[in-house]
Amino acid sequence: MAFMECRFHSDVLGRAMAMNVIVPQKAKTQIGMTSAGNGRKDYPVLYLLHGLSDDHSIWARRTSIERYAAAYEVVIVMPNGDRGFYTDMVTGHRYWTMLSEELPGTVANLFPVSSRREDTFAAGLSMGGYGALKLALRRPDRFAAAVALSAVADVREWVEKASQSDEVQWIFGGADELIPRGNDLFALADNAVTAPAPPRLMMVCGTEDRLYQGNIRLRDHLQALKWPELQYREEPGNHEWGFWDKWIKEGLKFLMG
Repeated sequence: MAFMECRFHSDVLGRAMAMNVIVPQKAKTQIGMTSAGNGRKDYPVLYLLHGLSDDHSIWARRTSIERYAAAYEVVIVMPNGDRGFYTDMVTGHRYWTMLSEELPGTVANLFPVSSRREDTFAAGLSMGGYGALKLALRRPDRFAAAVALSAVADVREWVEKASQSDEVQWIFGGADELIPRGNDLFALADNAVTAPAPPRLMMVCGTEDRLYQGNIRLRDHLQALKWPELQYREEPGNHEWGFWDKWIKEGLKFLMG
């Protein structure tokens, strides 16, 4: 596998941005790791999103994502989303537009990825789990599947608890603005379930995680909608990298299987 640190300009944000990208590379003499890649021009692509306190470098620093990806022919794009919840902020940057509209075009121009829906996936943890689910539920025409680890699944609860936070107000506004602005996962699921092909979803959360109850509520909502393909997994665990390192490996199996 080839690991690339990429700096690019975002017209949407009007600023320089960064992403790390893992690209399949066929290698014969690599020691200790298998390699995937045959030089094709249309690899499947996974957008892998970071959490609130981190950046685009964190998945490579805290997990074995490159080694796990070597079992598959997939390009993994890890973009920087700052602390913007992958959302067009009420006051601030348009991170959602950058992520969902601009970034795929930039990636397609720079890397050998497929533009087909069936080859396009999203995954993430915490804030990034929310972003991954939002990509799949808001754009079921573009994303075939998503994996959410310890996601901020019930963002309404998040906004209501932090209602006095300037940062939350800048990002989301009030709780009554979530649905009109397309940021409520429950409402997005209500719409996406009627899509021609609702995306496959995998949700995982530790039972000691502070976000556990929000994940249960979204799971129950999806089950009530009779979501066509939903895997929900839980086990003892907290909001930490040992948990996410284990489950991103399983998430890749779900996405690529």
